[in-house]
Amino acid sequence: MDKITIKTMDDFARSCGVSRPTLSRYFDSPNSVKPATRKRIEDALSASDYRPNLYARNLNRKRTRNVGIVVPVITDPFYAEMVNRLELLVRGEGYWPIVISSHGLPDLEAEAVNTLLSLKAAGAIIAPLGLTSEPGIFEKLRESIPIVYFDTYIEGDTPFIGNNNTQSVATIVDYLCRSGEPPAFFDIPHVNHNSGERLASYIATMESLGFEPVVFGNAEGYGWDFERMGHEQIDAMITARALPGRTILCANDRLAFGAMAAAHSRGLRVGRRSDSDLRIAAHDDHPLSRYTCPALTTMAQDFTAMARSSVDTLLSMLDESHDSTKAVARKIILDGTLVMRQSA
Repeated sequence: MDKITIKTMDDFARSCGVSRPTLSRYFDSPNSVKPATRKRIEDALSASDYRPNLYARNLNRKRTRNVGIVVPVITDPFYAEMVNRLELLVRGEGYWPIVISSHGLPDLEAEAVNTLLSLKAAGAIIAPLGLTSEPGIFEKLRESIPIVYFDTYIEGDTPFIGNNNTQSVATIVDYLCRSGEPPAFFDIPHVNHNSGERLASYIATMESLGFEPVVFGNAEGYGWDFERMGHEQIDAMITARALPGRTILCANDRLAFGAMAAAHSRGLRVGRRSDSDLRIAAHDDHPLSRYTCPALTTMAQDFTAMARSSVDTLLSMLDESHDSTKAVARKIILDGTLVMRQSA
């Protein structure tokens, strides 16, 4: 059966026998109209080919139902997983997610802020570049809309949801020391606060356990291609017979992927068996970590709680009925969980 062709909202309102204001309320929130009216509208939608232009409707409002999600690198498995979860949660709350990657570049991050302002987003959930972000760029955004930081932050009192790096690194260092040779720490460029916090926790934990911290890696440069960094440095160290020990704790899983590939290419056995040459562990529990060979021992960040808390915090700030005198949690720090696999 062919559906009735209807082009405008006025025509559709007449076809289902409701006023245009009532129809607008329905499209904003179906539960805001009476059940009988809602059924009449939904039956008319089923019988016709009419679909409202939600983008145009949003732009005509003072504030839209769009929520920005900004991340440094969309190809990073951690951010890809977080974006996936945030998108679904935001959609489930009746908002439309707009995902933007800054590609690790401060100028593109500033452009993302201007894009969200031009689209009149209702709010934003942001993982900022952090230490290289353009000064004041997010304060400019915060003057117009509520924002929440996740994973890392810019100094200030903007709400932040992130990992407890002190706890998580201390946990895996303790495990590695108890189960074998104490680990050397493979550092990365300090692109945000997480890098420095993880390094500091490694050093403090090693010293508290009575071991000398051993740190290597390039922490001075800038870049996000951690797999390449891990592969190149470990390959060069194996060639030069300069590995700092038989246990390596990588600052994140992506670095470990490169390190493990280099070890394999040079004929070294990675794992916790007695005949293994090298133990490698890391941090984050990226979605791919369980599928490396061997599977990667790591500290799992709480993806579920981080995504849910980020959305809930933003929603509480967007809620027009929210009591502005009631404080929103400014910092939610989530403990990590040790995931023991075959690599260490």
